[in-house]
Amino acid sequence: MSDLEAPLRPKRKKIWVDYFVQFRWIIVIFVVLPISFTLYFLTYLGDVRSERKSFKQRQKEHDENVQKVVKRLKQRNPSKDGLVCTARKPWIAVGMRNVDYKRARHFEVDLSAFRNILVIDEDRMIARVEPLVNMGQITRVTVPMNLSLAVVAELDDLTVGGLINGYGIEGSSHIYGLFSDTVVAYEIVLADGRVVRATKDNEFSDLFYAIPWSQGTLGLLVSAEIKLIPIKEYMRLTYKPVVGNIKDLAQGYIDSFAPRDGDQDNPEKVPDFVETMIYNPTQAVCMTGKYASKEEAKKKGNVINSVGWWFKPWFYQHAETALKRGEFMEYIPTREYYHRHTRCLYWEGKLILPFADQWWFRFLLGWLMPPKVSLLKATQGEAIRNYYHEMHVIQDMLVPLYKVGDALEWVDREMEVYPIWLCPHRLYKLPAKTMIYPEPGFELQRRQGDTHYAQMYTDIGVYYAPGPVLRGEVFDGADAVRKLENWLIENHGFQPQYAVSELSEKNFWKMFDAGLYEHCRRKYGAVGTFMSVYYKSKKGRKTEKEVQEAEQAHHETAYAEVDQPVD
Repeated sequence: MSDLEAPLRPKRKKIWVDYFVQFRWIIVIFVVLPISFTLYFLTYLGDVRSERKSFKQRQKEHDENVQKVVKRLKQRNPSKDGLVCTARKPWIAVGMRNVDYKRARHFEVDLSAFRNILVIDEDRMIARVEPLVNMGQITRVTVPMNLSLAVVAELDDLTVGGLINGYGIEGSSHIYGLFSDTVVAYEIVLADGRVVRATKDNEFSDLFYAIPWSQGTLGLLVSAEIKLIPIKEYMRLTYKPVVGNIKDLAQGYIDSFAPRDGDQDNPEKVPDFVETMIYNPTQAVCMTGKYASKEEAKKKGNVINSVGWWFKPWFYQHAETALKRGEFMEYIPTREYYHRHTRCLYWEGKLILPFADQWWFRFLLGWLMPPKVSLLKATQGEAIRNYYHEMHVIQDMLVPLYKVGDALEWVDREMEVYPIWLCPHRLYKLPAKTMIYPEPGFELQRRQGDTHYAQMYTDIGVYYAPGPVLRGEVFDGADAVRKLENWLIENHGFQPQYAVSELSEKNFWKMFDAGLYEHCRRKYGAVGTFMSVYYKSKKGRKTEKEVQEAEQAHHETAYAEVDQPVD
């Protein structure tokens, strides 16, 4: 949006929080970064110790830890103890929600021991892992074997449990779907202490389809079996600039991975990885990647770019050079490509440390990056947290591919946030109607990117300070998020619940489907034991009355239109 078109907003008076945020980099450099680096190193040592254990030892420890969870659940007294949730501290989660439900009465179950890779089964092409295994840990083990999870979320700290119970995506999701779509089995501890293995074709198939997006409110996930794929040592990445209006940028993005002839399953026409970054309303860079062998990458004339080195330019800024250079291609070591956004936290690092992208900082202190998101949250008080909710946007909009242009125009008009991240994903037509589902009849339209079994969606990542905030103008962050949520409801879109949500319970169940979820809540005894997904997602501190009502399940399905699914 140009300055002439920008809405006239009054200037906002600065308060003490503004100055604290402006100079927060002092705390980040001298406190957060050193502690983050220490924690990363200690975690790495723990991972190495775990990897040295035999399969039998890891499995034995896993079974013992599962029994501890079962015992703990059975200790709960429903008449006086609160609803069940994990014992993890509220600030540890990577998501931006305040985890306000943990500030009210609740019953904690400790899952901190569940951080081991149990087995990499090359015959079945399955990785069996515990829920606190993170993306950095799993790629460190699998990539040297020329194997990978089908979907590897970009940030190192994202855990398997969070990506399953919540939401996970990567540049390969246009082929494999969301992270949860690559899971073949869940090991779940139910409210009554039973330990079950849910797959798409066993007696717990309803639970299998209900787990994704449920936020851990159907049972406690203690392990998952996830699909592996063969990979190669390098990613051959092509950067292609796109210039034009917002609709032109959207179409250029769509054309980068979705053949206009509808041949979406043809590997010769569809890249292995896709993402686009929109830098302003008229400029974007589309990136498409194909796995490449070490022999191919090292051929004379090919450029190898090891983006993982601490002194390298931040990835989004490196990609932006295509706007001046024109289209170019290079080879990136596969694991470094997977985690290309980790060091700079996409572009959020620029707000946290405004000078951290400069060459002198990267060279001297870049090896300390990134700060742990959990520590950033731990070092901010209530006032700072509320400030970020009002003056900062971290939201993902999952929208049908053909509506990407409309969504981008809405973001430009209402928020003026740049850069914007685009990543496509399949939304499958499943045997059961899950919390998120494709548009009815999409397969009859066969729009660009769709197949008969999946509708193509796009994650529009909106992360940064809005234009009005950067200009010192008044901006109502809560109202902007409410408008975003209403737009998603009207356009069959979805909002991942790691982010701050302003949804009322009524609108929550307009956005998501409650049928299968509520069916499994009742069938597997979660009602009155585990929190409901809306209760966990709702913004604000819970009152004692809300806790009691949730325990007694009085308002559990107040707005949910529940249909009984067929078992």
